Amino acid sequence: MRFASWLSGQHRHRMAINLLAGGAAFLAYASMYAFRKPFTAAEFAGLHFAGVDYKVWLVIAQVFGYMLSKVRGITWIAEMQRQNRAQALAGLIGFSWLALLGFALIPAPWNIACLFLNGLPLGMVWGVIFGYLEGRRATELMGAFMCASFIVASGVVKTVGKYLMVRYGVSEFWMPFVTGMVFVPPLCLATWVLERLPPPSADDMAARSARMPMDARSRSAFLARFLPGIVMIAMAYVALTVMRDFRDNFAAEIWADLGLGSSAAVFTQTEVPIAIAVLLITACTMLVRDNFKALMLNHVMIFSGFALAVIATWLHSRGMIDPVWWVGGSGFGLYLAYVPYNCTFFERLLATFRVGGNVGFIMYISDASGYMGSVAIILFKEFGGMHLSWSAFYASTVVALSGIGMLITLSSAFYFHAKARRVEMPAAMPTLA
Repeated sequence: MRFASWLSGQHRHRMAINLLAGGAAFLAYASMYAFRKPFTAAEFAGLHFAGVDYKVWLVIAQVFGYMLSKVRGITWIAEMQRQNRAQALAGLIGFSWLALLGFALIPAPWNIACLFLNGLPLGMVWGVIFGYLEGRRATELMGAFMCASFIVASGVVKTVGKYLMVRYGVSEFWMPFVTGMVFVPPLCLATWVLERLPPPSADDMAARSARMPMDARSRSAFLARFLPGIVMIAMAYVALTVMRDFRDNFAAEIWADLGLGSSAAVFTQTEVPIAIAVLLITACTMLVRDNFKALMLNHVMIFSGFALAVIATWLHSRGMIDPVWWVGGSGFGLYLAYVPYNCTFFERLLATFRVGGNVGFIMYISDASGYMGSVAIILFKEFGGMHLSWSAFYASTVVALSGIGMLITLSSAFYFHAKARRVEMPAAMPTLA
């Protein structure tokens, strides 16, 4: 009761509440990664199915389930009511954890299907958690904490998984389930805090726009109004998701190619500095009060991120930086471009045009498209006749897709700039016209 009363005094404790909300979102989403990513820390050496590396099948199965989850989330997240979030989160995580139990109990290769089931609910977790944060003047700060979690958490849970195998002899098949068990208590704590956050205030809604569920009619109207821009956003996001997901899923193989595959700490060595830097940069966009200027600033961040990834890869190819700086530098660039889409870009887009809806709808269109691309690139790597090492394939992908991403980002900036200047935006619009 005292905690709820303290939260209700927003005007007196606004910054503390913002930091608490961001920390809870960080912890909740980081805990989700404990149910999704630990298996990628294992190499499953010597295992094959139908002539293909067993781990490749695991990644394909999980990413395919995750992609379908994103497709379902386009409507499910858009229509979700606030009061259903905690139950939804418990159900999604619980189902994925049971699938990991099946992965441990069912022998290979038949347990590949369990990774598909594991990914099937997890793609909707982001929308459930971000729904607690959007539509506030401090959404960038809170969202930056949340997005930092998926930079740090992937490395942390893989480090935990590797430690469980090396220190306690947990098998590669039981390790994902046990890692998930470690993170159940922090997930429960974070959800308890998020449930007690006050809703956006009148000042928040005046500064941004009212956030509400979107039915089929409002979703269709939104697409009709912004379709060219949404297509460009989705294309850039596909490029980012392909690169980021490949780097994440096959980190063990990339580090092994580079001669650092035996270290458990290497998974977090590059990711923690990236998370801190991206968190600070993204959170600072909260200081830009003008929504249109902030939207353009997001385009600058995305373009810069693509460019940094290319520069880091070029320097490594010339022997000018070592592998740790390359993987870290390219990762920093990719996350600098990726995080705005997951945190600030859509938030400011809705606020700029006074759209009364929610971030989840447009985010899940982009996410569904992105993970389709991720599945496609993994299949291309394995079956497309390219015989490159994991690190060489990653380098080639970064250069090609980042170049495309920069062109698309410039086009997107021109489109939204012209649209904002052409349309006189009303002071408030509670529903999409």
